[in-house]
Amino acid sequence: MLTNELMSYFEAPIAPVKDAGGRLLRAATLLPLRSVTVAEVYHLITADERLCELTRQVRAAPDLNLAKRNALPFVTPFGTFSRRRCDSLTAFSGVLPIDVDKLADAAEAEEVKQALFADPYLDTRLAFVSPSGRGVKAFIRWPSGQLKQEEDPASWAAHYARQAMEYVRLMHDPHPDDAARGVDVSGKDVVRACFLCHDAGARMK
Repeated sequence: MLTNELMSYFEAPIAPVKDAGGRLLRAATLLPLRSVTVAEVYHLITADERLCELTRQVRAAPDLNLAKRNALPFVTPFGTFSRRRCDSLTAFSGVLPIDVDKLADAAEAEEVKQALFADPYLDTRLAFVSPSGRGVKAFIRWPSGQLKQEEDPASWAAHYARQAMEYVRLMHDPHPDDAARGVDVSGKDVVRACFLCHDAGARMK
């Protein structure tokens, strides 16, 4: 299967924004603004002044999870979509996301980021610190070229994602016995979003 390392880029918010009374203030973003390459994501993360300011605001917010959902742009690492729905995939990127969450501090996040990027078996294209400052996001290549004509790419990608996450948990998880911390092994549907945030030290190859 041919892949192009393109993914869809969406502006915030990822979910509807409502006031205290439940009145809709902003609808969720369902249509992508454009397609971006891994290199373009890297440039946004390391050099975009607007994203740098948004990241600062999110990390200072009393509710970080709510703030990032309302403010941060996001991408769909598995590929490009005409609409943010599983049945609207237009092309696979050839990369998939790995999340390592709720690490002890920024220093531990930096250590995990460097380890994921340097691992010779992961083929990491991009690694950066997550919006919380205590987690890591990594985009790794998956062997889409091994797909057979009759195989479902979405199922195969999800299967490989689970394998990759198990490998990361075994090799790089600083808290392997703490289910609330470390590698996020939850299901990886193809439309899963990845929030972007500023990290001047992001790594790309």
